[in-house]
Amino acid sequence: MAINKDSLISDLQSKYGNAIQNIEEQYGLLSFHTNKDQIIPILTYLNENESYKFRFLTDVCGVHYADDKQLAVVYHVHSMENDFRLRIKVFLPESNPKIPTACKLYRSANWQERETYDFFGIIFEGHPNLKRILNVDDMVAFPLRKEFPLEDPNRVDKDDSYFGR
Repeated sequence: MAINKDSLISDLQSKYGNAIQNIEEQYGLLSFHTNKDQIIPILTYLNENESYKFRFLTDVCGVHYADDKQLAVVYHVHSMENDFRLRIKVFLPESNPKIPTACKLYRSANWQERETYDFFGIIFEGHPNLKRILNVDDMVAFPLRKEFPLEDPNRVDKDDSYFGR
């Protein structure tokens, strides 16, 4: 049975109300935003519902919106049986980037959450082994946060006019 995107959103809105926000479809991928308190109940519902069967967690990744001082955790879930993909975003403040783990629901979340922690510093509460996975253990920064200038502002050997600036 194919999933009807309007029915899916209506169902989620009736169950979770205002926790389902900013619904959009870009490049054929249905997306919405939710909050950190509702992400695990929503993922659980999508996984366990026999009509939807979102049983494959394709990806968990982070995004740093430096201008807004926010981090986002982006979940991509896939219903293989229905050939339907869904993206869910949760925004967190830079000052307290904590969110519950999805490891109990999706085994693949273990590595993906560790990678997101390693590069963005997002803490997945309840994760069984949240530590760096690709960077050195004693590294104090999170390399994919936009906290440092791209180039040395004191550099004199480069003419910005060549680069359209």
